Amino acid sequence: MNQRTDALSSPEKPGAVVAVADGLTKVYGEGETRVTALAGVSARFLRGEFTAIMGPSGSGKSTFMHCLAGLDTPTSGTARIGDTDLGSLNDVQLTKVRRERIGFVFQAFNLLPTLTAWENITLPGDLAGRTPDREWLTDLINILGLADRLGHRPAQLSGGQQQRVACARALATRPAIVFADEPTGNLDSRAGAEILSFLRSSAKELGQTIVMVTHDPVAAAHADRALFLTDGSLVHEMPDPTAAGVLEQMKAFDVSQRVGRP
Repeated sequence: MNQRTDALSSPEKPGAVVAVADGLTKVYGEGETRVTALAGVSARFLRGEFTAIMGPSGSGKSTFMHCLAGLDTPTSGTARIGDTDLGSLNDVQLTKVRRERIGFVFQAFNLLPTLTAWENITLPGDLAGRTPDREWLTDLINILGLADRLGHRPAQLSGGQQQRVACARALATRPAIVFADEPTGNLDSRAGAEILSFLRSSAKELGQTIVMVTHDPVAAAHADRALFLTDGSLVHEMPDPTAAGVLEQMKAFDVSQRVGRP
């Protein structure tokens, strides 16, 4: 992929705190059916930082992302994007914040099948009634190698190309933060490596803040740091993660859980 990024920059100030989780707790059910998915998780995310959220199945990593992104409401605690407390917003205001300040990349791509790649990329801006920044979009599309695919519909694109369209859509409005939920889960190793390379370069060269939920140690190794959740709690942070280091940490959690079972 073309890596020309000189014309691109994030509107956030370098080193700025882009998002904050403060004591996020999420409880489902009551009585015997009560399940604590999150137990007071706190973290900060800075401009240009690529964070991987790791943990075994049921650890709360997806719930954490959903609460921080305003897709779910925490039982207690706060989630902030910039100075905006998501819990203080009504549904209309929350939709506006998600549309204008948050980007999403999902495992299932979530492209509209009747729209072309270009129409899918520009959809968030169209819904917000914003005139697209043509220079930004052109350079973004060139970086992702999509210039000759803009007229194609999703069914005419490979899985890797569809996920690149999804990445372009996520960054099209120059959001404060992008949440990626298992973005390489439906891709082969080569296409997955391209997406991870783009996410890392978007953080390093474009100043984009990325938060990625993944179970894959190789994917986590592209991040600046990895946060580990188990049983709804943040239990470890690893700066500059390596695939081997992440794998060892995950094995250690698995052993401790098995030892702790009655």
